[in-house]
Amino acid sequence: MESISRRQLTLILGGFCTASAQAQTQKPSTTIHQEVDFKTTPARIYEVLLDAKQFSIVTKATAEIQPRAGEPFKLFGGVIEGRNIELVPNQRIVQAWRPAYWPAGVYSVVKFELVARESGTRIILDHTGFTEDKWEGLNEGWPMRYWEPLHKYLNA
Repeated sequence: MESISRRQLTLILGGFCTASAQAQTQKPSTTIHQEVDFKTTPARIYEVLLDAKQFSIVTKATAEIQPRAGEPFKLFGGVIEGRNIELVPNQRIVQAWRPAYWPAGVYSVVKFELVARESGTRIILDHTGFTEDKWEGLNEGWPMRYWEPLHKYLNA
């Protein structure tokens, strides 16, 4: 398992806790939980989600990703940015994640659990740390920007 220390996390996220606490006083925080099945191995999905070239092919937009904890990433041509917080090969990806248009220092947390099943892999997504007014767009964005293109790519 590759992860970063609590001190490194504090430095990476900067004012995340403060910004999130401020955002929560304005509107209640919400959570997105989605479970999606794929007919491939957890290792294959882990690889695609953390490989810039493959992620770019899946999403048809540029990506900058390093598959190491603590490293920054930019997805969808820079529309989404953040840092890898915890990486457990073929099992879990945890990221500090934000659309670039959010206020500086405000991040949500995205966790992908990759669970092997007889027919392939179930991705269990938990996305937390955003305000209620962001829920609808984010909830609709996961299938449109991640699950559907990932299904097409892996089944091609």
